[in-house]
Amino acid sequence: LDLSENALTGTLPTQLGNLVNFVWELVLSSNLLTGSIPTQLGQLAGKRVSSLPLNLVLSSNLLTGSIPTQFGQTRSLGELDLSSNALTGSIPTQIGMLTEELILLDLSENALTGTLPTQLGNLVNLIQKLDLSSNLLT
Repeated sequence: LDLSENALTGTLPTQLGNLVNFVWELVLSSNLLTGSIPTQLGQLAGKRVSSLPLNLVLSSNLLTGSIPTQFGQTRSLGELDLSSNALTGSIPTQIGMLTEELILLDLSENALTGTLPTQLGNLVNLIQKLDLSSNLLT
């Protein structure tokens, strides 16, 4: 499901979690979405029946708040792109538990703070991209 480059506004509905077995890709990039990422989206890929990993792209919006720790509860997330938003807080250590399928992680151009979790070293399948640039990491 690709709804990128539209003029979608408002917050991300928690009901997006109901799409778990109907899509392998959820792309909502380059819109005007605001608010925080619902924890239900973080749990989305963990409930999949399909063997295909889920690609979640929420880049280039106006999302705020922290990255849900629930993203670490899944093994079937292939791409996670939260770049170019206004996300704050630290990178959850749970992201380092996405070891089986994750090939792309882009958290660039946010306002993330803190140190890099050592658990990111567990992401051995990141063959496409790991981008944490343009944040406030120490």
